[in-house]
Amino acid sequence: MQVHFIAIGGSVMHNLAIALHRKGYQVTGSDDEIYDPARTKLQKLGLLPAEIGWFPEKIHSNLDAVILGMHARKDNPELARAQELGLAIYSYPEYIYQQSLDKQRVVIAGSHGKTTITSMVLHALRVNQRQFDYLVGAQLDGFETMVKLSDEAPLIVVEGDEYPASPTDLAPKFLHYHPHIALISGIAWDHYNVFPTWESYVKQFEQLADSLPKSGVLIFDETDDMLDVIGKNERVDIRPVPYEVHAHKIVNGQTFLITTNYGDVPLLVFGEHNMKNISGALAVCEELGLTTEQFYRAIQTFKGASNRMETLGKNEHTAVFKDFAHAPSKVEATTKAAKSQFPERKLIACVELHTFSSLNKDFIGQYAHKLDAADTAIVYYNPHTLTHKRLAPIEPADVKAAFKLERLEVFTDVEALQQFLLSQSWQNANLLMMSSGTFGGLDLKTLTNDILKS
Repeated sequence: MQVHFIAIGGSVMHNLAIALHRKGYQVTGSDDEIYDPARTKLQKLGLLPAEIGWFPEKIHSNLDAVILGMHARKDNPELARAQELGLAIYSYPEYIYQQSLDKQRVVIAGSHGKTTITSMVLHALRVNQRQFDYLVGAQLDGFETMVKLSDEAPLIVVEGDEYPASPTDLAPKFLHYHPHIALISGIAWDHYNVFPTWESYVKQFEQLADSLPKSGVLIFDETDDMLDVIGKNERVDIRPVPYEVHAHKIVNGQTFLITTNYGDVPLLVFGEHNMKNISGALAVCEELGLTTEQFYRAIQTFKGASNRMETLGKNEHTAVFKDFAHAPSKVEATTKAAKSQFPERKLIACVELHTFSSLNKDFIGQYAHKLDAADTAIVYYNPHTLTHKRLAPIEPADVKAAFKLERLEVFTDVEALQQFLLSQSWQNANLLMMSSGTFGGLDLKTLTNDILKS
């Protein structure tokens, strides 16, 4: 099989390219920018394009498939050539489906928690020595790549998102997987540039629920008001499986699951949102044939997905955490989790406004009260990002008003932010850094070491 990737440098795209290469496919690709870790991974396997750019001559009639990445444009010259030749062109979700036609398909969706729930399910399956394929949106401990495809595995677990599948296909990615089992973890409006209204955003998840086949299973967080409505809509032959926060307790900074038949179950993760994630993952694993005992034994060793409440460093009186949280609901849940786990410690929480939605004046009000759980609340944003995204300027006063928190500290200069953090007293205090960006290039490892020495 010969497959060509248009925009091979994408996060999932390069992992899919590697997975197909390992299956013995002939893989080629192009992109106008490729950064690490994709660059190094592709180079190691001889898959890195010799030149950066688009080359229509790479598209030929012997190709069995062309996979189109979301970062390519509609007028991409390689895409035009593939269309000219009448080649089979797929978005990556469509191609994953083609690779899993004979498998049981599980899709984990939702505005928040989907990466963690997917990771928990994969971890439990691996610990219990089950065969499975997967697609997950983060690098997981013990998993070499983010995509695995094989001929042997009887099932595939996919982290599915609600965003358009490709430049030529605006249907949400998760519809293309055609799941037998779908989990929706929660609905909280995000990505204002793609879904300009709450209604248009919710519609994507309604479509997913409605798309399930007869005998399909819909697992959902029943504490989410909108999901409770979607989950309990009558659908012919679809079995609803609601879940909620797993019973738990916190003892000396460690969380334990309780009211199990196997005693208290110690965990390496914490936060009420993760207790919901565990309930969701347990429901999926039970559908896949694992016993509750097998799941509880496995979940004890789950360390979390990369960048999800990742511990950068700690000592006896301070811990520094990094989290991918950037959407309003994620910022709130992560901040509350960090405070609840260490209620006796001061929490200094900092979020970077980095995405199109978070920097948009029409959306930023969604962050109202989301940092209230922090003792010291900080927002950082780079004015150059606004210019780059062609957004209207935002003043620090606008940010304070949006968060509805008078004591909020707002920084637009990364050095000033760093100096402020280093000037704080770190005796009996924790730091939480939340962003899908880089805090203007701030070296978080060095910052962590300096804080822990203070």
